Amino acid sequence: MPTGVALQDPRAQLVAAAERLLATGGAAALTSRAVTDEAGVAKGVLHRHFADFDDFLAALVRSRIQQADDAGERLIAAAGTGTVVGNVSGFLATTLDDVALAVVALITARDELRRRLRETSPAGVPLLAEITGALATYLTAEQSYGRVTPGAEPRYLAMTVVGTGHLMFAGELGARPDDTAVRELVESVLVGALR
Repeated sequence: MPTGVALQDPRAQLVAAAERLLATGGAAALTSRAVTDEAGVAKGVLHRHFADFDDFLAALVRSRIQQADDAGERLIAAAGTGTVVGNVSGFLATTLDDVALAVVALITARDELRRRLRETSPAGVPLLAEITGALATYLTAEQSYGRVTPGAEPRYLAMTVVGTGHLMFAGELGARPDDTAVRELVESVLVGALR
């Protein structure tokens, strides 16, 4: 990009470029040069807007956490409507996409990134912890509607669904699961908890 050309929102443009790279090439495809090339900006743009690459990655993860929080709010608002299995399956498909899986791989691989994320996500694996929390809140709301049994433990059900879902979406079956496989996973985990 020529110097002197104003960028609309360089931080968002860089994050969007990183998400495209993660979706197509996974965590291994993400370097500062690859991000700036994908965004169509000079390499210095990333370093003008972020202290270093881990600062950029922390912004990327926080952006995904916000997207998961937004999806969680929609899920919680859906309590009492549709089916529990359908709602949970849709939430998993939305929040455990290829970019989210690559973000979890980044978090796992980069010590400095994890340290920085602990400032805002002090417990669990950032992103997975927020997805799990939203699902637990949703299942608790469904208990109040009588659609989840009173003796069920929403927090543990949510951890099981998200943990198993993460493994499944990461390729446990050899490929990304289709809608039927996701529904079967959710049904098998929630089998004793649904009314």
